Amino acid sequence: MPKRILQGVVISDLNSQTVTVSVERRFKHPVLQKTIRRSKNYRAHDEANSFKVGDIVRIIECAPKSKTKRWEVLEA
Repeated sequence: MPKRILQGVVISDLNSQTVTVSVERRFKHPVLQKTIRRSKNYRAHDEANSFKVGDIVRIIECAPKSKTKRWEVLEA
């Protein structure tokens, strides 16, 4: 099964080797046909601490790194 790749914005880089990435998805409401925005936060592993708040990054699924980290930063 291929690994998922998501794109989002770094919203926090306070922890060592970890960034919090907000990923937004858009879809049409099934009844109202109105476009809806939903966002979800993912904690991703950043080995070099190179990404800062506001950076647009791509993250990829990986084996669990800690209790909450299941993603790695792929690139900016």
